This record gives sequence, structure tokens and C-alpha cells, in this order.
Amino acid sequence: MARIIETENGKRRLIKMSADDIISIVQDYQRIVPRFSNIDEARNYLTDAVVYIPEDV
Repeated sequence: MARIIETENGKRRLIKMSADDIISIVQDYQRIVPRFSNIDEARNYLTDAVVYIPEDV
């Protein structure tokens, strides 16, 4: 599961992802992208898509 890491200045947070998180994102990407004929269409779709990464609490 992903873990959010606060930075010292508090302006930006980092997300530490596990190997399973990364594999899940790649699988989603591979599932979505073949629908499109070019990278711009895929980018536009992914820009509007909502992606959730689980966080340890």
C-alpha cells in the first residue's frame, strides 16, 4: 500500500508506493491505452481519469 510522506516544509507530500501499487498502475495503464490510436488521446483520457492509490493508516 502507498504511504504519504510529509516534507519538512509542509508544501509538498511524497507518496511511497509498493511494488504491488506500481504493478497495479501499470496494469490499469495497459488496459486503458490500447483503446486509443495515439498517445494524445490516451493522455487526454488519463488527464480526466481519477486514479486512487490505497494508503496505509
